[in-house]
Amino acid sequence: MKYIRDLKDGDRLFDIYLCKHKQSAVTKNGKPYENVILQDKTGTIDAKVWEPNNPGIGEYDTLDYIEVYGDVTNFQGALQVSVKRIRVCAEGEYNPEDYLPISSKNIDTMYAELLELIKSIENSYLRQLLELFFVKDETFAKLFKSSSAAKTVHHGFVGGLLEHTLSVTKLCDYYCTAYPVLKRDLLLTAAMCHDIGKTSEISSFPENNYTDDGQLIGHIVIGSQMIGERAAKIEGFPHALLSQLQHCILSHHGKYEYGSPKIPAIIEALALYYADDTDAKLETFKEILDNNSENSGWLGYNRLFESNLKASRIE
Repeated sequence: MKYIRDLKDGDRLFDIYLCKHKQSAVTKNGKPYENVILQDKTGTIDAKVWEPNNPGIGEYDTLDYIEVYGDVTNFQGALQVSVKRIRVCAEGEYNPEDYLPISSKNIDTMYAELLELIKSIENSYLRQLLELFFVKDETFAKLFKSSSAAKTVHHGFVGGLLEHTLSVTKLCDYYCTAYPVLKRDLLLTAAMCHDIGKTSEISSFPENNYTDDGQLIGHIVIGSQMIGERAAKIEGFPHALLSQLQHCILSHHGKYEYGSPKIPAIIEALALYYADDTDAKLETFKEILDNNSENSGWLGYNRLFESNLKASRIE
């Protein structure tokens, strides 16, 4: 198949893609059309069905795998597909793995690294807590390994939550060597648990969208609640330790305007905030560069970084 990242202006498209999104709309002249987002593991592309009542446009819906015939054009600087024909595909005509973005790193290897870090935690209460999630709860472990870390912004792929969590934990482990004042067991436990709420905030692939709990509560509060529930199963879990751990989770976005219910008040919470922000920002920039691999110049203004970004490196 021809992957979305390889499409160019003027290409004739005739292949199978996942219908990520479908929405009916009307032109200024009152003519009905359909907005569609096509997806494969390399990304998404906007598509338009200008004649939805055409006999060549079969019945289809969001999350269907569809065979698409159309033309790739450039509209206001972005590629777009003008769709002529659509056919819903039957199971067996496609390999789902071709349509889900997935981490470039080995998921089992990353999870094994995370388990080794858990073994290094000396505090018995914190180690038991981590084991309740990552070792003894097979349902959680499976979901954690397959979840994304975000709907779009960064690590928005299968294994993204695990990749992000492992990176943040490794950064925090380094911080502990550079700043011995940090309590390693607390910080690493917070790092490994900081985004566990995303297993409930964002639905599984191929949907990968916000759940009702995600919209109403959010992963930060959900994660804190999950920690409180598991800690309650560990006899004698110190209240002060639980409060510090939950504070790290509740403040890991750093500022109220970034969605944190609390601002970091202990040094471990501050370290977690910066580790999380570092990995998220660098991954986001990396993904921007990957999506503009053929562009060696300026990429335009980016709201997240509040700067005009440049692709090429200064030699």
